[in-house]
Formats: sequence, structure tokens, C-alpha cells
Amino acid sequence: MRVAFVAEVTAQHEETGATRRLRRTAELLATRGYEVTIFCAQWWDGEHESFEQTDVTYRAVTTDPPRKTPSRRFALSLPGELRRMRPDVIHATAVPKHVLAAKTASKFARAPLVVDWYEVPPAGAGTASKSLRMAARAPDEVITPSETVKTRIRELGASSDDVRVIPNSIDVDAIHNAQVVDGADIVYSRRLDEDANLESLLLALAELRDRGWHAVVIGDGPTRKQYERQVADLRIEDRVEFTGAQPPEKRVPVFRGANVYVQTARKEAFPTDLLRALACGCAGVMEYHVESSAHELVEREERTFRTTSEQELTDALRSAADLPELTENDAFEKYGHRPVLEQYLDCYRDVRDSFGFF
Repeated sequence: MRVAFVAEVTAQHEETGATRRLRRTAELLATRGYEVTIFCAQWWDGEHESFEQTDVTYRAVTTDPPRKTPSRRFALSLPGELRRMRPDVIHATAVPKHVLAAKTASKFARAPLVVDWYEVPPAGAGTASKSLRMAARAPDEVITPSETVKTRIRELGASSDDVRVIPNSIDVDAIHNAQVVDGADIVYSRRLDEDANLESLLLALAELRDRGWHAVVIGDGPTRKQYERQVADLRIEDRVEFTGAQPPEKRVPVFRGANVYVQTARKEAFPTDLLRALACGCAGVMEYHVESSAHELVEREERTFRTTSEQELTDALRSAADLPELTENDAFEKYGHRPVLEQYLDCYRDVRDSFGFF
């Protein structure tokens, strides 16, 4: 099977949840022997039109550096590039201009279009943007990482029959093989930005001064200094450690040694680190927010707590601390790379079977 990914911006340009998900999916498909090409803006040096990395071919649709506004030139050049490849499936990221261009290309290339809609569209986007509504309805199938995002895409006009949830995957073998780093009782990990909402956890920790705990905050970002000042103001700076950003191979050993993982972010398309921590045996404490899908991971699982207020969060931390400590939880094996990749392959097979040219 030949799979063509469409993403002007890739993880080599900018590391985001969406670009990491695309690269992970493409590389997993390539390791299974599928022919994978990512049509993108050029990110490599030199004048050659394509570049191969980890068995994935990257083909330059434009040589211009990506900007905040999607490139019109990229959209105009895309149909011809895709037609020359003649893919079996076109898999695009949810940039409206590019989705509509890929839809045109799918007709010429006689290949179904799948769109991976990772980010939650802004509330009210359905009435504010005609292009968003058109992009939600154009694909043969829409993939979302969570029910939270699926609901918003349906609000844009996509049929529920044409939207399926495929979660992010994690490397369960790496979790099994990772060392256990002791020292952290409570862990929080995320980019520290305006949606991080770390203050909820810090206020709860201040209420638990009478208990013995050490908390680790993994991540960096524009609000880090603000949170460090808050920790000092709450007089818990000797018990809260800020490590800065760390790669997964360093985060996982910390998760395996911790007892509780806390998720309080206001916005999260899919909480991959919460999933890793739960697979590492952490008890999960999640503060509910309407634009975060974190509650979906804890609704039906043991050793997890869903909270809606500061007092509930404090009480949940007390209860979670009393649970037996684990370093693995096999209940999350279903999120491994192999079973999640099978969900993508099922999607591709389904859209090919239902597409008019097959």
C-alpha cells in the first residue's frame, strides 16, 4: 500500500502534538513495509526534491519555510504532486486549505482522503469559518485522537459515521525496559504555557504541607518563571523540583518511580504523558476541563481520580498517595504502537473498500 501524507509543517520544522503524531504514524507504517511519502515544505539542506529519513520519504512541495498562515503555493502545487505518486490513500493534517486541495487531488489520483484532525477547533468555529466546515465535510474519513475532538468536528458538520477515534500510541516495550528512578512522589509534565494550569496542583500541594511528599514538574515554557514564583510564595519550593523539558526516555523512568501523576491542563487533544504515566503504574489524578480529553483515559480505569474543584483535587491526592505503588500497568497495553497502528490500517482498508474507484 502506498500512503501519501500531506503536512506542510512536519516535526522537523516544529515539534507539536500534531506533528509528532504524524511522524510516529508514518514511521510505524514504514517499519511494516508500506511505501510512505510525506508531502511537505522542504526542511533539509540542498536542492534535491526529496529526502529519506527512517524509511520515510519526504517530498518538497515548496521550498519556502512554513509560516503561521498556510501557504497558498503549497495548496496549489499539491494536486499535481499527489497525482504523480498515485497513492492508495491520502492522509492529510487538518489545515483547511490543504484538505480541500488534497480532496481535489484524491479525485485525480483516484485515492480516498483521510484527515487526521488533532487539535480541538475553537468553540464557535463552525459559525465563524466556512473553510473549517468545508474541511470537516470533505474527507472520506476523519480521524481524531479523542471523543472530545470528535464531538467538535461533528459540530462543524462531519457525519458521525465518517469520524473515528484513534488514540496516540506509546512504546510499551520501552516502558517495560526502562529503569525505575525513585525520588518523585507526584509528577506533572507538560509544556508550561497559558493552558498548563499548574497553579491548580500547586495550590493543592500547599494544602498538603503536613504530609510527606516530593513533586517533580517536567517541562518548560513561557509561564515557568511564574510558577516558580508561585512555589516560592506558597513556601513549598524545597519540595517542588522543576527539571525543564525532558525527552520521553528520561520522563518514563521518573514515571515508573512515582506514585501519582497529575493532569490539570485546560486544553489537551490527547494527554500522551498521562497515558505513559498510567502505563508506568502511576495513580492518575485528572482535573476536568471541557477542552481536555484527559477524562477519557480515567473514566473506566482503576487507580484514577477525576476532579472538578480545588478541594476535590486535594482529596484525590490524599487518596491516590495511599494506593499501592506499581511500576507497570498492563491495562494500557492496548495503546501500544502495534495495536494502534492496526486501527490506522483498518481505517485505510475501510475507506478504500468504500471508495468509488475500488
